[in-house]
Amino acid sequence: MSDTTVVEGWQGRFYEDFETGDVYKHPYGRTVTETDNVWFTNLTMNVNPMHFNEAYASETEFGERLVDGTFVIALAVGMSVVDVSMNATANLGYDGVQHHAPVFHGDTIFAESEVLSKRELDSRDHVGVVTTELRAYNQDGTKVLSLERTPMVRKREHASVSPEQPPGWPEGVGTQPED
Repeated sequence: MSDTTVVEGWQGRFYEDFETGDVYKHPYGRTVTETDNVWFTNLTMNVNPMHFNEAYASETEFGERLVDGTFVIALAVGMSVVDVSMNATANLGYDGVQHHAPVFHGDTIFAESEVLSKRELDSRDHVGVVTTELRAYNQDGTKVLSLERTPMVRKREHASVSPEQPPGWPEGVGTQPED
């Protein structure tokens, strides 16, 4: 049996890692499917026929169904977690949401975040507040969404992560010396 070494992987940014003006291009573009749109509109009870009625949507200026805008928001925010809020303790707000262009079934969405500001909190020494502008684009480079996102992010000295226990992993799960 060989010796196993657990090496450190990406553990997300901590408050100290953010610098105003930095831009993070988030990995993993995601192609939006018809199933995504239909499920999301059903889950959220969005009854606008633009999202699920092809006959109706084909007669509109877009000529086809549009992907639910709140799905696009959720997708872009989810894409940003790996870089912006993996170590967040709370999201304080989403502001200035703008849909710049429609998203259609089959579009591939990419997202990036730019750090706008960061500040300490007098009431909590274990976190700071970071505000980013989140922008999402389709495969053609058209900006489809922008918004400001403000999470409270844990400070490194108050985090208890290690290669053996990264964020979100319960103690004792995974590679064990007795394996």
